[in-house]
Amino acid sequence: MSSSQVPNIVLSNRRNFPVIGLGTGTMSAGGDDTKVAVLEAIKLGYKHFDTASIYGSEEGLGEAIAEALKLGLVGSRDDLFVTSKLWCSDNHPDLVLLALKKTLQSLKLEYVDLYLIHWPIALKSGNWSMPFDEEAMAPFDLKGVWTKMEECQQLGLTKGIGVSNFSCKKLENLLSFANIPPAVNQIGMNPTWQQKNVKDYCQSRGIIITAYSPLGAKGTFWGTNDVMDNELLNEIANAHGKSVAQVCLRWLYEQGVAFAVKSYNKERMKQNLEIFDWSLTKDDYEKINQVKQHHCFKYGPAKFIEDLWDEEN
Repeated sequence: MSSSQVPNIVLSNRRNFPVIGLGTGTMSAGGDDTKVAVLEAIKLGYKHFDTASIYGSEEGLGEAIAEALKLGLVGSRDDLFVTSKLWCSDNHPDLVLLALKKTLQSLKLEYVDLYLIHWPIALKSGNWSMPFDEEAMAPFDLKGVWTKMEECQQLGLTKGIGVSNFSCKKLENLLSFANIPPAVNQIGMNPTWQQKNVKDYCQSRGIIITAYSPLGAKGTFWGTNDVMDNELLNEIANAHGKSVAQVCLRWLYEQGVAFAVKSYNKERMKQNLEIFDWSLTKDDYEKINQVKQHHCFKYGPAKFIEDLWDEEN
């Protein structure tokens, strides 16, 4: 598949947003691994690359983009879409602009296409590891932080701004004072955690959902392999001659949702693009609606934060 065949969703800022992105949040991958994977992904047709300051992949992604431009794999920087995120320890009004400038320095780019608040919490300065202890937490000034996010867009350092892991209640609060509404809400979403309330809320307000962990979260301290092992999803995959991963991604696509898939395996990256020339059936949807629902991430980054999800999902 060529990159021109990857469908786009139009964001509220009128920019094209590729439906499928390559996630680089493996946490354990080094810069060289990220560079090699991103270059391979660009060759396969990926245009959207999702990173964050906490991932440690910004530098490798930036090196890959520079190499792709040098090799002529893409015509210009504008042919690619780059998302990065503001980490919780920088989730303070006086640190937002500095954090984005540091991200741009790591990426060696003049701008990112989308900059997200990573979590609706703030941390004190320091090297805290998840799940966070209560002593790590700091007051979160959402209005102050969002004002600075808007400034980042007005300065041209990012083309769009958004959030991640925000519930309907938190989005309602944000929209009550935002001059620039969030273009995207990136949330964990897959057939075992369908997030219908948040999805419907966002779609009614022109906020695009990007799904992370679209295939579950095996290998993380808070994840499971329930998606890939699900009997109903395997039945659907076998009926179509597809993989469970392809079924999950096709389901998201048919929901009008974008998604970022974390795989540095060339064959799986290729398979993840092969979802646009077939469709799920009514019977498939009946089975997917029967899949038992549960949080991919029961606690989030800190077990004691009772209102993180606002009991909406």
